[in-house]
Amino acid sequence: MTRIVAISGSRRAASTTRAALRVALDAAGDAGAETDMIDLSAVDLPLYHPDEDAQGDSEGLKRRVREADGVLAGTPVYRGSYSSTFKNFHDFCGSDEYADTAVGLLATAGGGSYGGTLEHLRSTFRNVHAWTVPHEVGIERASKVVETGGSTADHAGAPRITDDDLRRRTERLGRVVVEHADRLRE
Repeated sequence: MTRIVAISGSRRAASTTRAALRVALDAAGDAGAETDMIDLSAVDLPLYHPDEDAQGDSEGLKRRVREADGVLAGTPVYRGSYSSTFKNFHDFCGSDEYADTAVGLLATAGGGSYGGTLEHLRSTFRNVHAWTVPHEVGIERASKVVETGGSTADHAGAPRITDDDLRRRTERLGRVVVEHADRLRE
């Protein structure tokens, strides 16, 4: 069975990145994949140190990525790029984890600009021999269209994207990663 893991590079409790990844991951599950979520806000991962082999949860997290056929990588946009939380995790992983792995990219922006973030992600994933899929998702003004789930005054329940076009594009991202991961497994 095809395994897809989502990696959320947000540390926010009510993360629009994690919620949007959940929408994509659910679509991957509906497409027949086994799914897993790595929530970087909930792991023990100290700053990467190249002279130390295993740090915190790094070995287990790397194993989960290495065993995945596809990855959904999501990050909030900070200063025109990806989050330091995502960068730190990304430093732990290399071509051993990502070679022949389909990777779908997702960025959530508080404002309207996410292009640079997606470009940075594409470049760094290609550097570790991942296969970035051509379909990617950028969500501007994410807090206006992504409901994080849980119980708040505005909404309750599962994460969802209220903009129909963005929801369809995000669900498609999950399905496209499964399709490409299946092809790479052949």
